[in-house]
Amino acid sequence: MTAPSHTEEKVFEGQRDDERFLFMFRRHIIAMRKGFYALLIPLALTSIPPLIWQTQLWLFLLPVGGLVLGLLLFSYYFLMWYYTYYLVTDQRIRQITQKGFFGKDVIELRLSKIQNISYNVPGFSGEIFGFGTIVIQTIVGDLVIKNVEHPDKIYNKLQDAAADSLEKEKGERSEDSN
Repeated sequence: MTAPSHTEEKVFEGQRDDERFLFMFRRHIIAMRKGFYALLIPLALTSIPPLIWQTQLWLFLLPVGGLVLGLLLFSYYFLMWYYTYYLVTDQRIRQITQKGFFGKDVIELRLSKIQNISYNVPGFSGEIFGFGTIVIQTIVGDLVIKNVEHPDKIYNKLQDAAADSLEKEKGERSEDSN
């Protein structure tokens, strides 16, 4: 009788059998500010005519139309923000970026290829709202992730994941040489 094998359930599509999911993160909600503008500008512009011509009651329907238009535009920006995220496993970082309603880009970066990780917080607004930029440097180029929520925490998690990956790779090399 053989013991039942314990396999972890896959967390995301494309996860390898020997790969362990560590964490996921996405950009700060501040990255969606264009969506908030797209919501507010049509509402504000369609609110002006009823304020000028207050005797025309039908003009009071314009702000409702402006709100509906703003909500449609906002939902587009929200979907682009929500479906753009970063997955970190014990082997790689995977960036999934939503491009329009039907397209997406996927970029993978092996943790063992990382040379340096740094982050910065852009002044007062970044400090108050808790967002910043993380730069992951490799031999072939840099992966710049802007508007990351709590960049200090994500930075520390990425540093730990890269260090663990490097130790694991060194251990495998020493086993192969023996």
